[in-house]
Amino acid sequence: QVKLVQSGGGLVEPGGSLTLSCEAPGAAFNGFYVMGWYRQAPGKKREKIADISKFGNKNYGVAMTTRFTISGDDSKKAVYLQMNNLEPEDTADYYCRLDAPDDTYWGQGTQVTVST
Repeated sequence: QVKLVQSGGGLVEPGGSLTLSCEAPGAAFNGFYVMGWYRQAPGKKREKIADISKFGNKNYGVAMTTRFTISGDDSKKAVYLQMNNLEPEDTADYYCRLDAPDDTYWGQGTQVTVST
């Protein structure tokens, strides 16, 4: 069983920046995996932002924007989302996801609110 631990959300003014982190502490699995970020705005469906594989290959979803950058650290089994120039429309709950060899896991979610 793998537990994902997210951090880095919060309240930020429009134009501000946040970095979200997600790690799988103690994860002992080997092999190929993909970690990514999704978000769910109030009243809307969860949508994919981007994911990154163990080898650094990235795939982008409908919520991806040039204002966001995804990165990963294989040694920590971690994924990060740098978000710049945030807009009120970015307000949502952000979730990380791990597609591991044995199963798919979700982080607990972290709220991002962009508001004055």
